[in-house]
Amino acid sequence: MILGDTRARTMLIMPVVLQTLIFPFAATLEVRNSTLAIFNQDGGQASVELIQRLSRTAAFSKIAMVQDDGAMQEALDQQKALLALRFPMDFSRCLASGKTAQVQVLLDGRRSNSGQIAAGYASQVFQDYGAERGAQPASTLSVRNLYNPNLEFKWHVLPSLVAIITTIGCLIVTALSVAREREEGTFDQLLVSPLTPAYIMAGKAVPGVAIAVVQGSFIAVAAAWGYGVPFTGSVPLLLTGMVFYGLALAGVGLFISSISENQQQAFLGVFAFMAPAVMLSGYVAPIENMPRFFQWVAICDPLSYFIPILKGCFLKDFGFRDAWHLLWPLLAIALVTLSAALRLFRRHIA
Repeated sequence: MILGDTRARTMLIMPVVLQTLIFPFAATLEVRNSTLAIFNQDGGQASVELIQRLSRTAAFSKIAMVQDDGAMQEALDQQKALLALRFPMDFSRCLASGKTAQVQVLLDGRRSNSGQIAAGYASQVFQDYGAERGAQPASTLSVRNLYNPNLEFKWHVLPSLVAIITTIGCLIVTALSVAREREEGTFDQLLVSPLTPAYIMAGKAVPGVAIAVVQGSFIAVAAAWGYGVPFTGSVPLLLTGMVFYGLALAGVGLFISSISENQQQAFLGVFAFMAPAVMLSGYVAPIENMPRFFQWVAICDPLSYFIPILKGCFLKDFGFRDAWHLLWPLLAIALVTLSAALRLFRRHIA
């Protein structure tokens, strides 16, 4: 039924292709090509050299020189600059005499995350300059990033993208299944068929699981072969995780479909589930940073288990033993949601 409908095929295929092409470039926390406003009251050699170094970083493609505090504030107020620096009049003189020189940094709090990242880039430039002048601290910290040594953001986005896009396709297919039958008037024909409610529910769940596996496999292949994300784990584990995750999503989608009177309500139910599920999955912020209540809610979120499985398969050489503590909760969520959907379905029949 799904593959025979041209519009349904388009809805399942085109969003996956477009999001796979767009998300890795659009959904990024990297800061590039931003504007840096600078109020240089010093004009000495040190401040000029630092400004030149800042202009050569990828984070700041444009340096906007301002002449007073008001212009610096206006650049931030009108979002013409993400970050603003003010060199005091004695900056170069203090450095030349071996004293500590201070630079004022102003961030745009409306874009706090990007501002903090940009400030980190600027701070690194200052630290490198100080190290070259011999102003090194008593001890240094050597940082090594495991699993993603160069901090390639696509390595973070694309494994998670497998889960997010799969969620949309699987939920829409399963959530609309019963609601569509009820809206088109063919639901009663299902009820009088010799099939039991469990068989009917299984027939509605299998297409959703199949779509989850196909879409997830497509994005995983695109991530590995198209974007160069290393795949170091087990392919059978990846496929098993997709099946378990698809079952969990099918249960959620069929539950939504069972309580919806029409397709519009089912669509709203899908998006009502989707946004909190992504936010609580750990993709945007670590689950450990959330309030205790939301950490308990995240335990019921299938995304919070599937995303670590995907990152483990791509970056951490996961095997079944490593991922079992993530696989069985997915299976448990699937059993609970499918059982709840079946109970509601039987209640409609009764």
